[in-house]
Amino acid sequence: MSVESKKTREACCSKLKLFLVSLAFVYFAKAFGGSYMKSSITQIERRFDIPSSLIGVIDGSFEMGNLLVIAFVSYFGAKLHRPRLIGIGCLVMATGSFIVALPHFLQGLYKYETSMSHNTQVNSTENILPCLSNHSLNEKNEIPDVEAMKACEKAVGSSMWIYVFLGNMLRGIGETPIMPLGISYLDDFSKHENTPFYLACIHTTGILGPMFGFMLGSFLAKTYVDIGFVDLDSITINYKDSRWVGAWWLGFILTGTVILLSSIPFFFLPKSLPKEGEEEEDGKKSTELASGPEQESFLPDETQDGEDKEKTVTFKEMAKDFVPSLKRLFRNSIYTMMILTHLVAVNGFIGMITFKPKFMEQIYGQAASKAIFLIGIMNLPAVALGIITGGFVLKRFNLGVVGAARVSISASLASFSLLTLQGFFHCDNAEVAGLTVAYQGYQQVSYNYSTLLSPCNLGCSCSLKHWDPVCAYNGMTYASPCLAGCQTSTGTGKAMVFHNCTCVGDFMTPAANMSAVLGQCPRKSDCDYKFKIYMALTVVGAFISACGGTPGYIVLLRSIQPDLKSLALGMQTLIVRTLGGIPPPIYFGALIDRTCLKWGTKQCGGRGACRLYDSNAFRMTFLGLVTGLYFLTNVLWGILYVKIIKRQKKLALRNQAKDNAVEGNTQNNGHANISISMNKEEDNKESSI
Repeated sequence: MSVESKKTREACCSKLKLFLVSLAFVYFAKAFGGSYMKSSITQIERRFDIPSSLIGVIDGSFEMGNLLVIAFVSYFGAKLHRPRLIGIGCLVMATGSFIVALPHFLQGLYKYETSMSHNTQVNSTENILPCLSNHSLNEKNEIPDVEAMKACEKAVGSSMWIYVFLGNMLRGIGETPIMPLGISYLDDFSKHENTPFYLACIHTTGILGPMFGFMLGSFLAKTYVDIGFVDLDSITINYKDSRWVGAWWLGFILTGTVILLSSIPFFFLPKSLPKEGEEEEDGKKSTELASGPEQESFLPDETQDGEDKEKTVTFKEMAKDFVPSLKRLFRNSIYTMMILTHLVAVNGFIGMITFKPKFMEQIYGQAASKAIFLIGIMNLPAVALGIITGGFVLKRFNLGVVGAARVSISASLASFSLLTLQGFFHCDNAEVAGLTVAYQGYQQVSYNYSTLLSPCNLGCSCSLKHWDPVCAYNGMTYASPCLAGCQTSTGTGKAMVFHNCTCVGDFMTPAANMSAVLGQCPRKSDCDYKFKIYMALTVVGAFISACGGTPGYIVLLRSIQPDLKSLALGMQTLIVRTLGGIPPPIYFGALIDRTCLKWGTKQCGGRGACRLYDSNAFRMTFLGLVTGLYFLTNVLWGILYVKIIKRQKKLALRNQAKDNAVEGNTQNNGHANISISMNKEEDNKESSI
């Protein structure tokens, strides 16, 4: 061909590569922001003193935003300028991120719950007397005045979490066009055999986003929320404390900026491109709805008879065709089964990833920042390697739809086996006097607020509401210095030490060292060993599970008509995110709340965030839900695989009938056409692969 034609083809290829790089970067940016949101869940819960069930609603607001516009963006967006819509979506996402950070600048400084004073003028020569403080039990636990409580709540901005809810919802709206429009655009204009590899590259790059997101979350979780505004030496808690709040707001400003930058290239890309590897001539029809050879042979004749023609249509005509297109789509039994399988799997995954840092914190005694860091540095690279491995296997062995389904179900079964093993490696409950164990020398049957009182601290008139834990030399944690019976204290800030704690020693044999320091006691030594085994199982399980990601996506792509591709991906996102993204954080959080042993107290009174969980009940609830959902996923994968095999055999028989018709005479040809016509009618009724 001419030099001009060659240059045109190279320019088109370079634009496709530019789109590939841009889409990979926007996948990185949205995953960066999304994972940072997940890593900040605990910090937001503590900052606004809200229960896990409400933080689940806030986390689910992202999916609510998707729900509002996904169907329309997927359907009408496919007919419009797809790259430009993706760019606009990124701008909306960035705006949402900035709104999430807004409450930090609108509310006052964070005041953590403590039985001590927030007085910053305390010096080392002034002793605090926890047990002999001038207050009474009734004074500390009385019902506050309603008007005073409302005034207090208004002053401290207790409803500021609504900004986080709305900002996260806006992030969900902005993220809507990226997946359905981006993937369909790439699949339309790339070589059929290159699509799996391109998808693997995009998703692998996207996985780098969560790695950086969780590492940023880990770093900022160690940075005090009001850094630069308070004297850090006056703070009596550290990042391991359940009352500590990190600089969560700073991460949303950073992630919003990255998302804003990722939007720029999409405003300079064309509406459509020639098919990769094909020489395009002037006047030749667009290949926007082209399909690969395998897909053509794996789909019914519906797409090959009269769907090829493309013409400019009005908005009214597109709207009129919307409902018939939905009917065609959901008559596809394979597609419908794939949606159901993904829905159950996403329920398990979203619930697990939302509360996994809290699980590691409560079951294994890890700091929230360390739990987030380990997820980012160990689990997510394993997922990235698994995704690229799955894409490579498909390309290397040139696997079709059936082969891809086999890889997916094998990976799902193997990862489920490793998940079931995790439940056998866990640590015992933290030893907290009056909550998980009895006071030394005293017998206790059940644990509740009343059991926080003991003969050793009855004379102290302690508040039962506050959580200000101290660790005694004997390895036991007490809910506050007062409840430990401590008489005096020395030092300030984190270095404060409490002395003559009457509850530390046995009432029969007083301890030689009856002092305590701020913070909870560390777990037993064997807990670290069990935690390492748990992490090894999760890393290997994450890799194996991710190996089935790209093959599963290929099964979905090849199961739908080319002209319905954007709509199908959009509806998948709509359904899976509506029923798989919104409910799990809410019902996981509500059930986890039921395992709480000690609730915090808000600054204005009332129940705040949970400070201590029953780790055994937490573990059984959390792992029980995740394991049950993944078990159901494997059952559904088995049913789906059987349906794919049956459909493959049916199509093989149909193709054989076509071959026989070509070889036969005119009369036989006529009979064959009748047979094919009947087969076609059946296929159109089901519209399946």
